[in-house]
Amino acid sequence: MMWCKTVIVLLATVGFISAEVYLKENFDNENWEDTWIYSKHPGKEFGKFVLTPGTFYNDAEADKGIQTSQDARFYAASRKFDGFSNEDKPLVVQFSVKHEQNIDCGGGYVKLFDCSLDQTDMHGESPYEIMFGPDICGPGTKKVHVIFSYKGKNHLISKDIRCKDDVYTHFYTLIVRPDNTYEVLIDNEKVESGNLEDDWDFLAPKKIKDPSATKPEDWDDKATIPDPDDKKPEDWDKPEHIPDPDATKPEDWDDEMDGEWEPPMIDNPEFKGEWQPKQLDNPNYKGAWEHPEIANPEYVPDDKLYLRKEICTLGFDLWQVKSGTIFDNVLITDDVELAAKVAAEVKNTQAGEKKVKEAQDEVQRKKDEEEAKKASDKDDEDEDDDDEEKDDESKQDKDQSEHDEL
Repeated sequence: MMWCKTVIVLLATVGFISAEVYLKENFDNENWEDTWIYSKHPGKEFGKFVLTPGTFYNDAEADKGIQTSQDARFYAASRKFDGFSNEDKPLVVQFSVKHEQNIDCGGGYVKLFDCSLDQTDMHGESPYEIMFGPDICGPGTKKVHVIFSYKGKNHLISKDIRCKDDVYTHFYTLIVRPDNTYEVLIDNEKVESGNLEDDWDFLAPKKIKDPSATKPEDWDDKATIPDPDDKKPEDWDKPEHIPDPDATKPEDWDDEMDGEWEPPMIDNPEFKGEWQPKQLDNPNYKGAWEHPEIANPEYVPDDKLYLRKEICTLGFDLWQVKSGTIFDNVLITDDVELAAKVAAEVKNTQAGEKKVKEAQDEVQRKKDEEEAKKASDKDDEDEDDDDEEKDDESKQDKDQSEHDEL
């Protein structure tokens, strides 16, 4: 019995050891810039990140993250860590985004690179392994990007995943499993899932239309046909417009000057439009012709679509029109349960943020009311002054008038 307990403990220990955290960044160190490298790629006007919890938060220390601080700028900063492969293991990419500025247009995603990236030259065309996270630009673009590199080409997910667009903190989680399935979660709740082969165009289609097949000439795909015995009624044809029978020639109409008078035209209530014979079911109807398919000779299955042979750098490489986004809680791991536990705290964070923001909004509302009242009082005072000036002018005019009479 003792050996059984030992095996259980040993298995539990092995399971615990096998779970790895490749990167955990909570930006809880004032020296965060010692491990994050800014890009110096030429031709780009880059903005700076600043460490802050923002203007409203749940915990001033725990909620600190790096915030975009300058409008209309590119942002490019990355952190390197020990390289790894996710072969035969889950890959979890998770981080939090807080668009405190009520973002109108800008990225909020991360990119994962292999070890060949020159961090000082990172830019929009730098090859990456995965791009994941929210992107917003106006009302038309509010999506979560999930892009994988495969054989040197970037492939976008075929599904539309809507991101959050409010001002509070939200966790974004991507889980890729070695059985070629995936999940996307927002605030620990699944918003999309499926199979990598089905939802990306990594591979050529399994089947294609048979190039040698054509629709037979005698194939009848018309569901109905005109009734050959149906005849147009003799009284069918009526003009679309007729002279207005109630119109009369104006009394001042001059035929010599105005020409021959004609009544205006009106819609004919008896007009029936173009005649069409009744339709009958087509006895020769064979249904819609479907192009037969054959196996695609170019299709090559790949059970390693999930595989990233090397990942060792995470970067923020984005553009923002209006700055103010805060990034935090970066986690790259193979431990799905750990990621879920970390993301579960988002509800408390959001509750604290909303409480502080509502209090701030109330203070601002009262301030706006006071300023509006002061402005209104000033307008009333100006009006009174104007009235007094008008009274003085009126009295002066009256005195002058009486003087003139004398």
